[in-house]
Amino acid sequence: MRKRLVLAVGLALVAGATPAVAEDAQGGVPARYTAQRLDWRLCAPEELTTQPPNGLQGLECATFQTPRDWDRPHEGRDLTIAVSRLKATHGATASLLTNPGGPGGDGRYFPAAPNFTEQTRLREHQEIIGVDVRGTGKSTNVTCDGAWSTLDDLDARDRSPENLNHTLDLAERAADTCQAAYGDLGPVINTHQTIHDYDLLRALLGRERVNWVGYSGGTWLGAHYAQRFPQRTGRFVLDSNTEFTTTWQKSFDWQATGFERSWREHFLPWAAKHDDVYHLGADAESVRRVYEDVRAALVRRPVELPSQEGPFRVTAPVLDGVVTQSLYSKVLFEGLATFLATLKGITEQGVAPQEDVAAAVAAAELAADEPDAMRATFWATLCGEGEWTGDRRTAIRDSNRAHERGLTLVGSGWPLVQLCMFWDREPRALPKLDGRGVPPVLMLHSELDGATPIEGARRAHAAFKGSRLITVTGDGDHGLYGMGNPAVDEITNAYLIDGVVPADREVAGMPLPDPSA
Repeated sequence: MRKRLVLAVGLALVAGATPAVAEDAQGGVPARYTAQRLDWRLCAPEELTTQPPNGLQGLECATFQTPRDWDRPHEGRDLTIAVSRLKATHGATASLLTNPGGPGGDGRYFPAAPNFTEQTRLREHQEIIGVDVRGTGKSTNVTCDGAWSTLDDLDARDRSPENLNHTLDLAERAADTCQAAYGDLGPVINTHQTIHDYDLLRALLGRERVNWVGYSGGTWLGAHYAQRFPQRTGRFVLDSNTEFTTTWQKSFDWQATGFERSWREHFLPWAAKHDDVYHLGADAESVRRVYEDVRAALVRRPVELPSQEGPFRVTAPVLDGVVTQSLYSKVLFEGLATFLATLKGITEQGVAPQEDVAAAVAAAELAADEPDAMRATFWATLCGEGEWTGDRRTAIRDSNRAHERGLTLVGSGWPLVQLCMFWDREPRALPKLDGRGVPPVLMLHSELDGATPIEGARRAHAAFKGSRLITVTGDGDHGLYGMGNPAVDEITNAYLIDGVVPADREVAGMPLPDPSA
């Protein structure tokens, strides 16, 4: 097995040789980057922006320096990239690079997440590598100076011209604030720069090729890396896919439909099935009406829930945020149902059991603010690469159309808060992604995924030559590998460990939670 693994991944190195790193337009990368050593040490909790749910698991940390601008690596100051490693249990013959998504999600903690720590056979001979990408986490940060917070409590269901124009005014102000706060870093927070950071890391790890597991926005990064560096691409898993063969704007076009479908076809029927527990209604439409009634009550008068941190104020947009966040995984359904049932009791009768309030607050914290650096990295990336079209007139038109189609969760709001329509700087052109010359990549996707709807995954699969698509039916989870589906893990591990490239196929999703169990 070891011999097969080493030969297939192509990691047998000449003793003492340093694997090549991508060259820049001037023909070479300065030795101060390529000659760095990764000084691994056990991570301290304060070195991680996100704490792994089961502790550090022996996670090691290091940092390295990377050019501020890979198109001009001889010029300008360096950036710091924070990385981590979960060592192989029987000696590493391969490195598995990971990315949790975003773009802008901090990934230094990620190797210590159960997705990877519980993959016993994978870990025997592959070290798991985490990265806080440039802009976020413990790497060199960018900031939006909190500009996004002004948009958090806006209600796109208010169709008055005053509210729509006010929302666009705040979006324009947020775009201006972000760009001013970025300084000279904004233009170099993008996919092109980040994949070159990953390729330098590959060389510093001493690998000719690397493997990859990227989720959500990490599928975009993985596909772009594979297209740019096919000779350095080992076994790449793209889990819960963006439509990485197009622009960011087009990739997000289906998200409102995806969330609405997951809400109506996945959560609402499940909640109705368990009406004896939550008392939200015996059919999906009844549950949806409860949500609408609660939401309307919150528009009239927000609710304050007691918590250890002080009163937690629940508005209609906060309710929408909790719903949307809870659709990312079926394991969050029980918390969402409890949250909705608690609000129903408070808005109808003014009271709710204390234990339900505590559970509701826990669910509501899902909608808490994301770190400023993550949001800043997200918008710098989206607005800094690829074509974005639209203006105030088309934003209001698209918002009205979404509202008329009944896209109640994010559909009418997203067109109004696309900061990129107000971006002053010319975005970097995206390369064509067609998969030509790239080893077969493995795509995993659930058919009811709201965040990255399956329509985009199917289009990316059709356009990216040699890719394989595993569709998980009857499931809406965003993130599949290492999430409890044994069929998904078996296929993925056979690919990552043994090099078995599957044919396109469907596998069944996991059962929905049983709140009576």
